[in-house]
Formats: sequence, C-alpha cells, structure tokens
Amino acid sequence: MKSKKAVYRPVDLARAHGLSAQAVRNYEQAGVIPPAARTESGYRVYTDDHAGALDAYVALVPGYGYRRAGEVMRSVLCGDLPTALAVLDTAHVQLQRDREILDGVASTAVVLASGVPAAPGPGGPVPVGVLARRLGVTPATLRKWERAGVLAPARSGTARSYSPDDVRDAELAHLLRRGGYPLDRIAAVIGQVHAAGGPGPLAASIDQWRGRITGCGRAMLTGAARLADYLSFLDRTTGPASAGLQAAGDAQHGAGGVGGVGAE
Repeated sequence: MKSKKAVYRPVDLARAHGLSAQAVRNYEQAGVIPPAARTESGYRVYTDDHAGALDAYVALVPGYGYRRAGEVMRSVLCGDLPTALAVLDTAHVQLQRDREILDGVASTAVVLASGVPAAPGPGGPVPVGVLARRLGVTPATLRKWERAGVLAPARSGTARSYSPDDVRDAELAHLLRRGGYPLDRIAAVIGQVHAAGGPGPLAASIDQWRGRITGCGRAMLTGAARLADYLSFLDRTTGPASAGLQAAGDAQHGAGGVGGVGAE
C-alpha cells in the first residue's frame, strides 16, 4: 500500500524559510516552483515537489542572485537542464573573473604600500569600446565614471584613450561597483591609488571584497547542493533526469506554462 503523499499549505512552506505565504504564491506565479493543485474550494495544495523546488530556489539566491536563480529554476521545471547548468557556469566564470581582478588590485596595493611606481600593464592605450568590452560594461558607463571623477582618460577631440593605469583604475572601479560601493567612494579610493601615500582605504576595500567573494563562493556551493538534492528527488519520483524533467515541464505547460501568470 502506498504511503500518503505529504501535502502543504502556502504557510507551511513559507514558515520553513521565514517567508510570507504571499511570497510562496508569488514564486509559484513567477515559475520558480511548480504550479500547485487546487482543492474544490480553490485552495492551493503543495507537495514535496514544491517544497524541494522552493528549498533549491531559496538556497540559490544568495550565491547566484534572484535573476539567475529564477532562470535556473524555470529551466529545470521546463525540463531544460543544460540551460540551467549553463546559467550556473556563467556565474562561476564571473566569480573567477572577480578573483583575478582582485588579485591584480591586491598586487597594486602592495606596490603602493612599498612606494614603488606601478609597472605598466601589457599593451598600450586602448579606446573606450575596447575597455568597455573587457569589463563587460557599456561605453556610457565608463563616461559616467569619468564624470564622477573615477577615471580621467586622455582626450583627442571627443575620442578617449585609456592608458594601462587607466585600465587598472577601471578594473578596480568595476570590482568595487560589483561590491556595492557608490561612485563617490570609489573615486576617493582611486584618488588614494594615485596619491600612493595612503593605501589603507584600498587595502580595506580589498579585504572586504575578498570576504564577499568567499561568501559568494560558499553560497554557490550551498545553492548547488540544494539544487542537486531537488534533481535527485525528480529522478526518484519521475524517472531519469532528462525524461523526468521533461515530464515536469510538460505538466507545467499544461497547468498554464512556466513563468506565466496562474489564476489565483
């Protein structure tokens, strides 16, 4: 005889994560957990499938952010595991890029503390488009940083030219912006870099951001583990991952589609 399937109310799932019941309903509407069945009176009925999906989504957010976590879960629930994994891979590549930039900035801080002029970077000056592509930002962003006093590239008419030192400044600014620092504070740090007489603010920023990167990496591990748990649950309950996830996606499309707005 089969055991009775566990059922939950929105408030039951919410309490497990310190959320509101409305937040759980919103997540369902956003397609990051499967659509709920309804009782004859219209109340939602959640199961272990929903609980597992919510566990995975909530765990993914701290490391990958709301946007990427949502993309991952919607892809999983559609049966598109390769796309979900590609989203995770992209986030890991960005984190590694942050580590590399941080290491470069930390090396600059050591040079500043020693009082030795920074060695020129590889290559010569680059135009705004090249630097923007290197950082993954728009030229308009670099011009905004310039207006805020973060960057001061050489000018020839309207054309901007960024020296190796300018590129270093831009990489530092990009790193600090990703860490949530406002432009005025970044400009002050860059000023300390140029002064080469007060590396304290730069060292403090490096230590803080290194801690953020480490925390993000650990959060990614936790999120990936919870996602793996949910994928294993789907394997056990619906068959192998490829077939099981496709079945889950088909069921969702039949219930209104992933990411669509379901009836309340």
